[in-house]
This record gives sequence, structure tokens and C-alpha cells, in this order.
Amino acid sequence: MAHPEDPEDFVAPAAQRVRAGTLLLANTELLEPTFRRSVIYVVEHNDGGTLGVVLNRPSETAVYNVLPRWAEVVSKPRTMFVGGPVKRDSALCLAILRAGDDTAGAPGLRHVQGRIAMVDLDADPESVAPHVEAARVFAGYSGWTTGQLEGEIERDDWIVLSALPSDVLVEPGVDLWSRVLRRQPLPLSMLATHPIDVSRN
Repeated sequence: MAHPEDPEDFVAPAAQRVRAGTLLLANTELLEPTFRRSVIYVVEHNDGGTLGVVLNRPSETAVYNVLPRWAEVVSKPRTMFVGGPVKRDSALCLAILRAGDDTAGAPGLRHVQGRIAMVDLDADPESVAPHVEAARVFAGYSGWTTGQLEGEIERDDWIVLSALPSDVLVEPGVDLWSRVLRRQPLPLSMLATHPIDVSRN
């Protein structure tokens, strides 16, 4: 049985938990195809709303075909990932910075959280590459206006969790949704066994 002194056993109110660098995990009842079993990395969360990218939706489009200058900087597989339904014709890049690297003043990099940074795709890839251990490009993003995400969290559409750098560059074929849940304390970790194909009762 969980005790009040075990705060990790509870999902805290959104206002205390959602911030840049956290994950939004689609709850089992969120069956809308765009976000079903999705894992979203929150890039920005402020008074203007929330912006994030879906981490586990690889596409068939090669980065080289869209952003040839960045093809050698991004990690394998060198394909675009679908970041969300908003502005699918635009691209956003996240990178894991090299351990101990100081990005202060580094052109083209904006710190998000920990070793994760957003990469300006208009910058020179050769100036960015030395600071970056791995990178991924997302087509489109997921966005919420002020208060919208909080409402969805109250409705239990999303579970707010901490992110690891490795989540941002998960390999296709890995069930990131289950992997993130498995590392949570009970009872949350039990959700990892939730079947992929399930119909509402």
C-alpha cells in the first residue's frame, strides 16, 4: 500500500509537474490514433502553452531527402520522426549534448533540460556537430494552448513522468511506451503489460 510519504507513487498536479524535459505518456484509455501509446518529450512549457514532440513515431522519410546538410549529424536510423500533428511541413531537432560540454554561447543550440538541447536547423551543421553526441529530426510537433494540457491531464489522458536522455533517441522497434512504464514504481509499472490491441468494454 502506498503511503503519503512516497510522492513518486502519485501523479502530482500538472502545475507542479509538467515542465521542459518531462515526458507525457498516453494513458491506456487515450485511443485516438495520433497519440495512442505515444511518448511525448516536452520542449517548452510556459504561460503561452506547451510544445513537445512524439518520440516513438518513426517515418519512412530520410533526413537526407529533406535536410541534406544535417544527414550526417543525426543518429541512425537517419529518418525523420513524426513529432505531432501540428505543422508537419516544419522540422524540429533535438540533440543529446556531449557529456561535460558547455553550450553557453554555442551557435545553434538552445538548452532544454539536462543534456538535451534544441538545434537550430538554420545553423551551420559543422559548428553544431562537435557539441552533439546524437541528434534526431522531427517533422511537426504536438502543441497545447494555455490550460489545454492541464485539462487533458485532469481527464487522465496523460501520465507525467521524468525523461532520460536515451528516451529522446530511442531506436525504432523498441516499445518506448512500455519501457518508460516498466521503470516506474508500482502500481504504475503494471501498465507496461497493457495489451496493444484492446477494445473498450
